[in-house]
Amino acid sequence: MLRKMLYFLMAITFWVSSSLASLTVDVDGVRFDTSVHAMAQRLHLTGAGVLRYLVFIKAYAGALYLPASVAAEDALEAVPKRLMLSYFRAIKGEDFAKATRKKIADNVTAGQAKRLESRVDLLAEMYRDVQPGDRYALTYLPGEGTELALNGERLGIIPGDDFARALFSIWLGEEPFDGKLKRQLLDRS
Repeated sequence: MLRKMLYFLMAITFWVSSSLASLTVDVDGVRFDTSVHAMAQRLHLTGAGVLRYLVFIKAYAGALYLPASVAAEDALEAVPKRLMLSYFRAIKGEDFAKATRKKIADNVTAGQAKRLESRVDLLAEMYRDVQPGDRYALTYLPGEGTELALNGERLGIIPGDDFARALFSIWLGEEPFDGKLKRQLLDRS
């Protein structure tokens, strides 16, 4: 009887742990949930990948979340979305600010960049230094704006569909940081 009870408990433990594991995906040792809530919106994992530089150095793992009804190719539209970035390396806040300014400028016209300048400056002020394991989340909700959070702590929100489109274009636009990561983020398989 005791043996049957132990087998039963082991089976239950295996079932629970495998069920919980199916609620996350592993990307180079980083776990991302398969769905998240953003306010009242449920967003589903669209794709995930790793940004590497100099071919083999991992900078961060990223995961993109969209509503199930939104096609991946519409990710830059005014639809709810979240981009989670989990860092493998320490990066200074000022480096985030420089890279954000450059990549937004690469993805918008000069006129758009000028109109976005004050909001990009506001975002640059929010950036903090990160250590390995830290996570930034960019969450856009139409009508609310784009929220920047570090390790679950809200750092601020910036209004505007135009700002959200420009910011998310850093990863999903015509001139992304990395074309391979863009394809991974938009891969709904």
